[in-house]
Amino acid sequence: MPDFNHRVCPATGLRIHTSAENLIKANAVTAIVFLAIGGFFGLMVALTRWPGVHLLPADWFYLVLTGHGLDVLLVWIIFFEIAVLYFASAILLNSRLAAPRWAWTGFALMLIGALIVNVAVLQGNSSVMFTSYVPMQAAPHFYLGLILFAVGALIGCFVFFGTLVIAKEEKTYEGSVPLVTFGAITAAIIAVFTIASGAIILVPTFLWSLGYIGNIDTLMYKTVWWAMGHSSQQINVSAHVAIWYLIAAVVLGAKPLSEKVSRMAFLMYILFLQLASAHHLLVEPGISSEWKVFNTSYALYLAVLGSMLHGMTVPGSIEAAQRARGYTNGLFEWLTKAPWGNPAFSGMFMSLVMFGFLGGISGVVLGTEQINIIMHNTLYVPGHFHATVVAGTTLAFMAGTYLLVPLIFRRELIMKGLARWQPYLFGLGVMGISVFMMGAGTLGVPRRVWDITGAGAAIKYDYSGAAYLMMGLNGISGVLAALGGLAFIVIIVGSVLFGKRTGDKPLEGLTMTTATKYGSAEHIKIPGTVMLVGVFFTAFVLYYFVNWKYLAEVWPLR
Repeated sequence: MPDFNHRVCPATGLRIHTSAENLIKANAVTAIVFLAIGGFFGLMVALTRWPGVHLLPADWFYLVLTGHGLDVLLVWIIFFEIAVLYFASAILLNSRLAAPRWAWTGFALMLIGALIVNVAVLQGNSSVMFTSYVPMQAAPHFYLGLILFAVGALIGCFVFFGTLVIAKEEKTYEGSVPLVTFGAITAAIIAVFTIASGAIILVPTFLWSLGYIGNIDTLMYKTVWWAMGHSSQQINVSAHVAIWYLIAAVVLGAKPLSEKVSRMAFLMYILFLQLASAHHLLVEPGISSEWKVFNTSYALYLAVLGSMLHGMTVPGSIEAAQRARGYTNGLFEWLTKAPWGNPAFSGMFMSLVMFGFLGGISGVVLGTEQINIIMHNTLYVPGHFHATVVAGTTLAFMAGTYLLVPLIFRRELIMKGLARWQPYLFGLGVMGISVFMMGAGTLGVPRRVWDITGAGAAIKYDYSGAAYLMMGLNGISGVLAALGGLAFIVIIVGSVLFGKRTGDKPLEGLTMTTATKYGSAEHIKIPGTVMLVGVFFTAFVLYYFVNWKYLAEVWPLR
C-alpha cells in the first residue's frame, strides 16, 4: 500500500512520509549498533598490535580481526548508506517511498545476514579476515550470511531507484534532482556493480564450502572479490561526499560553486573509481603488466580528479557562504569563524581534510605500480583505508547523524558539551591510527601479523625502535578513537531514547542556521580555499616523490 501519511519538517519545510522516516530510523539505529560491535573488536586489535600490551592470543586475534573488518567496513557503513539513500530520495524530494514492504524485506535480510556472519565468526571456524581469500575456508553460513546481506542491500538500492521514479512522475520537486541526491544516485549505481561482483564470487564460494565445487582458482577469486571489496568503499566515498554537501548546505546555507562541475566529479566516480581495485593486485604475477599499468595510471588519474574537484568545491562553497555573511578579513576569517562548536560541521570538515591529506595522497601512492611493491601487505595498507573509511566516511556519517537526530528522530541532543568535543576526540584518534600505521608500514611492519616481535618464529626479524614506537602510538590512538566512538554512541542512543522531544517547533542550537544566498559563481572569490588547495598539492607532490626515493633505496646501485 502506498504511504500518503506525512508530516512537514519545521526546519526545512520538507514532507517526511512515515514509511521513509521509520526505515531511516531502523537502518541508522542498526548501523550504530554494529559500529559499537565493530569498534570494540577494533580496540582489541589495536591493543594486541601494541607490543607493550599484546592483549589477545593468536587465535582470538584473527577471529576479532575478521569480525572487526566485516562489521565496520561492510555492515555499519552499508546500513547507514541505505538510510542515506532513503533520506536523499524520499525526504529531499518530498516523495513517498517506493515499495515500503520490499524495503522492510531488504532490511530484514541485511540484519539476518549480518547476524549470521557474526555468529559464524564468533564460533571460531571462520577466521578468514575481511578478504576471506581461498584456499582459506570459512563455515558455509559465513558466506550465506554475506549473500543474504548483499541481497538485502540490493533491494534497498532498487527501492531507492523506484522512489526516484515516483518523485519524477508525481512531480514532487522541480528541475534536476538536488546535488546530494545526485551523489546518492552515484553511490547506488556503484552499489549495484559491487553487489553483482560479490554475488559472482560469493555464491560459488558458498557452494565450495558445502563441497559441491571442488576448487576455486585463487587469482580469479582475488580479482573478482576486489571488484566487490574495493568498490564497496567507493560507495562510501560517493555517500560521504554527498553528506559533505548536505551539511554545508544545512548548517551554513552553502551552495555548490558550480553544480555542473560537482555533478561531473560524481560521474567520474561511476566511470573510473572502481578501477582503483587494481592496487590490491599489483604484486600478482598472473596479471599482465598492461592491465596493471592501465588501471594504475591513465584511468586512476580520472578517479583522483573527481575527488580533487570535490576537495575544492566543498570548502569553496563554505568559504563563499561565510564571506557572504561578512567574514571577509584576510584569507581565513571565514574558517576561524566557522561553527566549530557544531559537531555536524566540525566532523564534516575534519572528514574532508583527513580524507584528502591522509587517505587521498596515500591512495595515489598505493595505486602507483612501482611504489606499491614496497608497501603492499604492510601496515601501510590498513593505515590508508583507516584514513579513507574511518577518518573520511565514518566521521562524515557521525557528523550527518547529528542532523538526523533532530530532523528524523525529532529529539534534542543530550550531553551537548560532550557532543561538541566528540568529533575532535574521534578524529584525533583516527588520525593517529592512520599516520602511525602508515609509518610502521613504511618501516616494513607487515599487516595481518599477530606479533611483530616474531616470538617463537624460526626466523626472526628485528625492526627498528621507531617501528615499535609507532605501534605503541597506534595503540594509544586506538584507545582515543574508541573513546570518541563510545561518546558518539552514548550521545546518539541517549538522545534517541531520552532526548527532549522537539515536536513541531523550529530547531535551534547545534543543527540548523538560516540559509545564506550569495552572488553568481563568476563573482565569487575564494582565496582561502585556493591557498588550502595549494598546500594540498605541495604536500601531494613532496610525499609522492619521497616515496620514489624510498623505492630507489630498495635496490641501490653499486
